[in-house]
Amino acid sequence: SPQQAQECALRGQAVFTRIERLGKPTLAALNGFALGGGCELALACTLRIASSKARIGQPEVKLGIIPGYGGSQRLPRLIGKGMALEMILSGEPLSAEEALRWGLVNQVVAPEELLPAARNLLRKILANGPLAIRYCLEAVQQGMDQPLDQGLFLESTLFGMAFASEDMREGTRAFLEKRPPRFAGK
Repeated sequence: SPQQAQECALRGQAVFTRIERLGKPTLAALNGFALGGGCELALACTLRIASSKARIGQPEVKLGIIPGYGGSQRLPRLIGKGMALEMILSGEPLSAEEALRWGLVNQVVAPEELLPAARNLLRKILANGPLAIRYCLEAVQQGMDQPLDQGLFLESTLFGMAFASEDMREGTRAFLEKRPPRFAGK
């Protein structure tokens, strides 16, 4: 029924919003088809890497419905209104290379390199200060939904909070001592 469909969409949106707001980076490694809900799950992730075999799309219009788990909202925020509307209204999937050109994925790699590339990127991210990562995610995610002045104020507030952290002191010491930092997330 329409009410059941709406309730289903709200549950799916809630799950994907929890992923999006986790406060930790999430990475979707796309290998094969990521259509409909699979695409919407990838959109909720912080970053996306695709193998050259990936096909990504929102084909719901071909079924007479619309994206229900956030695709009509997250996709235009990621790739722009015009490109998102073309993708959603045509229902046609993008190749991995098209998705890269459109800004939908961050990298395209050979299928056998997908998981090693994802792990490598996550290692680079996780080598940084956990509080700084969380504050960066918060600044970008919350700032995108605010006017520029408010987003800049949020950034300055989080910048100040980062300066109060032990991680900032450790990062500065490590830089001056020319050694890798040992962040504690404090």
